Amino acid sequence: MAGGADFTFLEFFAGGGMAALGLGARWRPVFANDFDPMKRAAYGANFGLEHHVAGDIHALTLADLPAEQADLAWASSPCQDLSLAGARGGLGARRSGAFFGFWRLVEALDDEGRAPRLVVVENVAGLLTSNGGADFARVVEMMAARRYLVSALLLNAADFVPQSRPRLFIVAARAADAAIFSRVEPPSVPAALAGAVENLSHQARRSWRWIAAAPVCRRNLSLADILDGTAAFDPARTTRERLSQMTPRQRAAIRELQSSGARHVGAAFRRVRIEDGEKRLRIEARFDGLAGCVRTAAGGSSRQIIFEIDRGKIRSRLMTAREAARAMGLPEAYILPAGATAALKLVGDGVAPPVVSWLAGNVLEPMLVRAQKAA
Repeated sequence: MAGGADFTFLEFFAGGGMAALGLGARWRPVFANDFDPMKRAAYGANFGLEHHVAGDIHALTLADLPAEQADLAWASSPCQDLSLAGARGGLGARRSGAFFGFWRLVEALDDEGRAPRLVVVENVAGLLTSNGGADFARVVEMMAARRYLVSALLLNAADFVPQSRPRLFIVAARAADAAIFSRVEPPSVPAALAGAVENLSHQARRSWRWIAAAPVCRRNLSLADILDGTAAFDPARTTRERLSQMTPRQRAAIRELQSSGARHVGAAFRRVRIEDGEKRLRIEARFDGLAGCVRTAAGGSSRQIIFEIDRGKIRSRLMTAREAARAMGLPEAYILPAGATAALKLVGDGVAPPVVSWLAGNVLEPMLVRAQKAA
């Protein structure tokens, strides 16, 4: 990523550098930050630590940032308090509130006349509805107050890799750089995004724009293609525990797949469901060629289960860390932490590089290139 790059970027909440991977060779990192020692070590193993600054985002100052103006500030800010699977404390909660530490630094850069030309904030789609839409509106209003034009896209990694992973990408640009933004709403805007925009204040709506670009599914791998052929299955747990925790309807679907005699590969999560007024632990599997959203391995229910049905036999095991990395689109050469829990935490907290690559090639780079030509 050194010499010859066309653009520069700051990567906040950098984790293992997955945004950097997606941005690719046209982009040169001039700053990266994360407070987690494990993630810093993983970043260093893959990219080096020359431009990496460790520490809590709230403790960083302008002195920690490079003197040059960057083309892009990327922030994959913590999502735990915004996720539909969490308690949904919103941006005011401790972890997802780290966004404000990031924005404080953007404001400080702006006060010195070196704010990044583009800003991307990546988070879960739940940001659109968190606190009744107030959290999304606040992000847009803060960006608008700093003279950014703002847009957003809902992108799913399933268009690129064998994993269902919808994410929200808020894109902010100075007026001179916002060449591909439009005032016209595209016909295929997801209802959740359209509804969130409707709830913006009048001032924020004046700064809102739309992005017409949308990915066309070009995924050429399925879940079966990324499995580790050496990983050991656990037939005892398959019959004793995992199948018994499925609903009768799901077990019937499994039997139908078994009766075909063909090979089928699926992925499953443990979920708590309310049935007849009582909580029941259920295993819910999908056999559509996709893994579910790769999560951190903090809890026992967060690690996916791989099911394989072949010639009438069924077996299961936990997804490996390398399989999770492949489902994210990480290259085989990417160095993961040695332990499965640490590796899954790193991967589950990251952004899928192929999605970043699409966004860079179809949105970010065209804006910067057109602005350069117009200058």
